[in-house]
Amino acid sequence: MTTLIIVIGFLLYLIFYFTYGKKLERGVVMASDDNEAPSKRLYDGVDYISARKEVLFGHHFASIAGAAPIIGPALAICWGWVPGLLWVWFGNIFIGAVHDYLALMASVRYDGKSIQFVASDLIGKRTGRAFYWIVFFLLILVVAAFGAIVGGMFVRIPAIASAFIWMIVAALILGVLMYRVKMNFTGVTLIGIVMLLAAIWLGVQTPIKASYNTWMIFLFLYIIIAAAIPVNVLLQPRDYLNSFLLYAGLIIGFIAAIFAFRGFEIPAFSSFSPILLGGKPTPFWPAIPLIIACGSLSGFHSLVASGTTSKQLEKESDGLFIGYGAMFTEGFLSTMVIVAIAGFGYTALQNAGVSAETLNAGNWGTMFTKASASVKLSKANLFIQSYADMVNATWLSFIPTQFVKVLAGMWVAAFAMTTLDTTNRLARYCLSEMAAPLKDSATGLYNALTNRWVASVVPAAIGIWLAASGNWLIIWGSFGAANQLVASIALMTGAAFAAKKLKSSFANAAVIPAYLLWITVTCAIVWFIVVVQPGAIAAKPGPGWTVMVLLCAMLILNFVFIWDFIKSKAYKVD
Repeated sequence: MTTLIIVIGFLLYLIFYFTYGKKLERGVVMASDDNEAPSKRLYDGVDYISARKEVLFGHHFASIAGAAPIIGPALAICWGWVPGLLWVWFGNIFIGAVHDYLALMASVRYDGKSIQFVASDLIGKRTGRAFYWIVFFLLILVVAAFGAIVGGMFVRIPAIASAFIWMIVAALILGVLMYRVKMNFTGVTLIGIVMLLAAIWLGVQTPIKASYNTWMIFLFLYIIIAAAIPVNVLLQPRDYLNSFLLYAGLIIGFIAAIFAFRGFEIPAFSSFSPILLGGKPTPFWPAIPLIIACGSLSGFHSLVASGTTSKQLEKESDGLFIGYGAMFTEGFLSTMVIVAIAGFGYTALQNAGVSAETLNAGNWGTMFTKASASVKLSKANLFIQSYADMVNATWLSFIPTQFVKVLAGMWVAAFAMTTLDTTNRLARYCLSEMAAPLKDSATGLYNALTNRWVASVVPAAIGIWLAASGNWLIIWGSFGAANQLVASIALMTGAAFAAKKLKSSFANAAVIPAYLLWITVTCAIVWFIVVVQPGAIAAKPGPGWTVMVLLCAMLILNFVFIWDFIKSKAYKVD
């Protein structure tokens, strides 16, 4: 079964990239290298800096993926392996990749401006203001969710924390070689790979042990600095190194899944409402988008595409490979996660100390949640163990298990850290654009809010404070709600871009799934607020009420947006 599912997934993504994707590029967006990219026309040495497509792919993928395409599918295993896999495949191909590519190219045609700015121009000023606030709230929740993931992983596996810090050192050296010394690109790449392997080895040899709160302070300071310095100092070289973690992990996992020849230990379907979020029965519909976002479809991707990536795109023809291709790669990663856990997750739980009697004592979904909590086995760690077991079950077993675990852990941690600092940079952009009306009426306040250091502190402070609460499942659910809400709104904006700017009838192919997604996510947010949040508030009032206020505000702004969108008929070709 592992072999069958991984091969089907690979072929699906390959075929649709060269058919559906190419149709988007040539027949809808009509990408042309005759149009000078904003990275060259508006070069500023800080944000607008063109990058080779191989380097930018690494930055873009690491930023959009983070740990979400791993954590989400691992959580969704509580419903069985089929529901999550179908959500990943259909959502990724028909919604997620279209959403990402349209957001990227719309931003490129708008001088690298955000998707919120595009919405303001195509739909209405009030719509744009509502969208800005929804996005800003989402970015805070992203910092919280990924801060909690990274902090927990650094505590559980100190070798990963050490390896990541050594990787930062390697990235800074690589940046100097790439942009200051201007060394041959092939030579730089080889040096980078050697330094990456050395970072993993040093991580295993010199683990750094620290408390969760200590790592929260470290993350707070790190993401402020990383979000404020020029992208070619740390982000571009670090994410280029990340791309090799991705390639190594995908290739090893792909080979292992093919040659494991393993049946699935996890049932295809468990129940419609297993115990999950907040210890409550969690219905597959409408709650699935709260669990699986990245890997299937994610509003955060539109913010990365129109925030940092569009400002670094060297030419329009690179857009499909980066915007569309990265989303397909993420979908394939999620497919691999489901295959690894479905084939080896049951054994991983037993190896962690859960008895077979406990796992077989009732409905799989409910037992899975309880068993994971009983041994404090995070969903990231469940994937790491399952992935290592899958590799060890094949002729690749000559690779030391500890190395495989650190590789998989670095895969999760490095991408999550990339999402953290990219998110903080996006929040800085967002805050600066939101402050634009103050430029004349309150110049001092405007200058403070647009200062790249000040604007980096605000979202970092709120997000890390929420992460420090440790209420991870509540943070993850609220992040998923905000994320998918932005996805539906961004997809509607993409439809408006296709209709108004490109004069394409393709707008309907974007707006119909956007409406369906909007209905699902809106129902999911209402369910989360009514069913899950009261328990979160009772447990930890401060963070609980903060999340409640953010979700309620986004829900209100969400209805403002949908009303303006329908009223403006922005999705209709003139």
